[in-house]
Amino acid sequence: MAVSSIAIVLLAAVLHAIWNAFVKASSDRLAILGLISAGHVVMGVLLVSQSPMPNLESWFYIAISTFVHFGYYFLLYHSYRLGDLSHVYPIARGMAPVLVAVGAQFFADQYLQPLAWFGVMVATGGIFMLSGNIIAKKTPTIVIVTAMATGVMIAAYSVADGMGVRVAGTELGYIGWLFIMEILVAGFVFAKLGKKYKNISSKTIMMGIAGGFVSALAYGLVIYVKATEPFGLVSTLRETSVVFATLIGIILLKERPWKLRIIASMVVAAGVIIVGFNI
Repeated sequence: MAVSSIAIVLLAAVLHAIWNAFVKASSDRLAILGLISAGHVVMGVLLVSQSPMPNLESWFYIAISTFVHFGYYFLLYHSYRLGDLSHVYPIARGMAPVLVAVGAQFFADQYLQPLAWFGVMVATGGIFMLSGNIIAKKTPTIVIVTAMATGVMIAAYSVADGMGVRVAGTELGYIGWLFIMEILVAGFVFAKLGKKYKNISSKTIMMGIAGGFVSALAYGLVIYVKATEPFGLVSTLRETSVVFATLIGIILLKERPWKLRIIASMVVAAGVIIVGFNI
């Protein structure tokens, strides 16, 4: 995997951690998720205005990804409603690398070496460690179930977009139309809010718009790299966002306890290094 690709994916991981911090800091998660989707639509319009139309074959994957993203936002909202961000996010993101690697192997004929698989498992294990209190059964079962379902959605749209962008003929065009289709999510959220949208604070609006652009840039970078690099490796590197989110939580949000999270972050980093040297 090219050094430039690694740098782009790591940047995307940092950006993803940032917009999730915005969601965590918001007092109205439903509204901010709707605003983030609306921000994606704006970014999508800008991209398609400068890009050719994706090839016909890619629209099947755009449709699948749009449907899966709808389920992703739905499950993410309810996961955060039922449980803490520090539990939900690591569980959901922890499932993705292995599921994406398996999906890439079965659907895209991209095979990882045995040591690379070991690295994926180590990284995923570290991410699950970051969820905390699962073994001790202090996290409600419903939180684990919804978070795991969210992880399945993440893996599904990751594989779909990885395959779709390769047949699109235009990375930016594919990303742009994918973002535009999120108008369905934004429309649903604001319809759900009804007249309550008038009570959305200016702080939430600003954080939502900023989060939308940051989120769009983060995922757009990942899809761009997937056009030329193995899905499993890209997704594994992408999940280092959990490490960055942990650091943001400890340093900026003063989350505690911090020792287990630091150790788990080191485990994730070790897994990523193992994968990187065995692709």
